[in-house]
Amino acid sequence: MKVNLHPKESLLFNAFQLIFIIHSVQVGVGVVGLPKIVFLEAKHDAWIAVFFAGVLTSVILWFIIMMLRQYDSADLYGIHVDVFGKWLGNLLSFGYMIYLTACFFVIFMNYTEIVQVWIFPNLPTWQLAFILILLAVYAVHGGIRVIVGVSFLSVMGTLWIILVLFVPLRYADFTHIFPIMNVDIKHMLKGIQRTSLSIMGFELIMFVYPFVKEKHRTLLYVQIGNLFTTFTYTLVTFISIVFFAEDGLRKVIWPVISMLKIVRLPNLERFEFIAVSFWMLVILPNLCLYLWASSKGFSRIIKRTQKMGIWIIAIVAFGASFFIKARYQMNIVTDLIAKAGFYAAFCYPVVLSIIVYLKKWLLRRKKSHVKST
Repeated sequence: MKVNLHPKESLLFNAFQLIFIIHSVQVGVGVVGLPKIVFLEAKHDAWIAVFFAGVLTSVILWFIIMMLRQYDSADLYGIHVDVFGKWLGNLLSFGYMIYLTACFFVIFMNYTEIVQVWIFPNLPTWQLAFILILLAVYAVHGGIRVIVGVSFLSVMGTLWIILVLFVPLRYADFTHIFPIMNVDIKHMLKGIQRTSLSIMGFELIMFVYPFVKEKHRTLLYVQIGNLFTTFTYTLVTFISIVFFAEDGLRKVIWPVISMLKIVRLPNLERFEFIAVSFWMLVILPNLCLYLWASSKGFSRIIKRTQKMGIWIIAIVAFGASFFIKARYQMNIVTDLIAKAGFYAAFCYPVVLSIIVYLKKWLLRRKKSHVKST
């Protein structure tokens, strides 16, 4: 396997488009339940925990970009082989492929559950799952530039939802955020960790990086994308806390959708139907990017075509959807992927970047010593 990738010029995209990639892949189904999940750990300081999670993500992105800059144009699959050798490197890459596939599965299954609860209670799981998977497969077949376009349309087409979330502020009680900074560090850290499932996705920059034209501007634009996500998540969590009473926020499953129930438009009473429908546009870039990154491993590791990998992953994910029969089963799977994602997206890239930096530093030192002698 080649460590560095040199894609054709027609496959490259401008660095500023990373803003849309990072933001679109971070925002997904997790945001609709984020306020409650974090509130259970950090109480009234949940919005602060979400903000700190965004800051932590910014730090990790810095580590990732610094690691990628040690190479000419490498992705995670190539870095694994360069650092750990062929066999161990490919084994780690295969494990990461499984993680990416699991994220793909969790995203469309959670969205299917939301649609079944709010719009179509009698809709069979496999029907919507089939449609979502087919859309993702169709987009990924078009290549990375098509996926970038989907990410751009997703962000621009759903910005209005953020403005709608200001409507619940008319009924807010701002005393709900008090007392501020009243939880201990342990619960604050737990709140930050619980945010991981909703805010992860930024780790996909390790696969997208070789396709960026102006690589020296990568750090700037990924940080802007993460900043936008951090602002959005902090705002959503803050509004949820001041809108719901403490007991109310504990009881609702998806606070963001529940808040949208109060929005009233002429000739439209159930506005949440519109929001849930538009949320398909929000999760589509998630599905496309995770499927693309995972299937990329087939051409990099298994030496098969990426198109074959796309269909294999899609069929496996679709088949797995038949094994989820109840909500508690989906909760178990989601919690497992959230825990795995915390280590795969937040912890592992930092450790790997330190290993890469040390290896490159030792190689440079060895070369300089050879030249001096």
